[in-house]
Amino acid sequence: MELLQLMIGGLANGCIYGLVALGFVMIYKASEGVNFAQGDMMMLGAFIALGFGNTDQMGLPFGVAVLLAMVLMFGIGWGVERVVVRQIFGQPQFALVILTIALGFVFRFVAGSIWGYTPLVLETPFAGQNLRSGGIVISLADLVTIGVTLVLTLALWAFFAFTRIGLAAQAASQNQMAAYIVGVPVMRVNSLIWGLSGAVATVAGVLYATRGAIDPNIGLLGIKAFAAAVIGGLGSLPGALLGGLIIGVVEPVAGRYAPGELAKMSPYIIMLIVLVTRPGGLFSQIQMKKV
Repeated sequence: MELLQLMIGGLANGCIYGLVALGFVMIYKASEGVNFAQGDMMMLGAFIALGFGNTDQMGLPFGVAVLLAMVLMFGIGWGVERVVVRQIFGQPQFALVILTIALGFVFRFVAGSIWGYTPLVLETPFAGQNLRSGGIVISLADLVTIGVTLVLTLALWAFFAFTRIGLAAQAASQNQMAAYIVGVPVMRVNSLIWGLSGAVATVAGVLYATRGAIDPNIGLLGIKAFAAAVIGGLGSLPGALLGGLIIGVVEPVAGRYAPGELAKMSPYIIMLIVLVTRPGGLFSQIQMKKV
């Protein structure tokens, strides 16, 4: 019974890791680059939703606050690509890694300057509500987290698989110059994907905030989300979710039954095992590039 309870809570945590990992995968699918500020975009989106929604600030209804935060973070993601990332277009991928790490520090500084470093709680309509069944307690926040994650993952998969923009993004990731020559608006597509990654990060941040307090350092959760993306395969949206779920379930179980240090290292041990045995991830999509 205890193990089942741990696994249910772990699934909800894993969904949050998976949503942040989706942001990594989206940008990788569009440009083969990695945005190491994705976790900090999640944090910033959560704080913006808190600013719109909490009664001691703007006091908007929860749903309206989340939608406005998603729109604003879409704009921030779009603007980051247009104003900052685009300046290093054509440079080695390592330049993007360094740039996005620096952006993460900037986002943390901005959030700390506006909201402070004391943990804050986002007011939600389902806070403290639980369902009980056979001795198992399931919080409504966990159920919402799992449901929203599944719907969003399916929607993003369909976007990349069936829409012209999604297919254009994948073509650009194969060869940006070739895609540009045949008429794909590479720059515009990249901006859109960065904007979408900001909106998805906001959803992850809000879901995280429904389960506990937030502070500027929660963006460091992006490290575990990157491990989830690597485990699932950086080119796979379902793989990102699966990687997040694996880490989410293993963490509380290891924390309960394994030595403390081993429990903390469990996500990275899993990532190492996957990299050694299946370098492309569990949902490896390694293939020859089409030019």
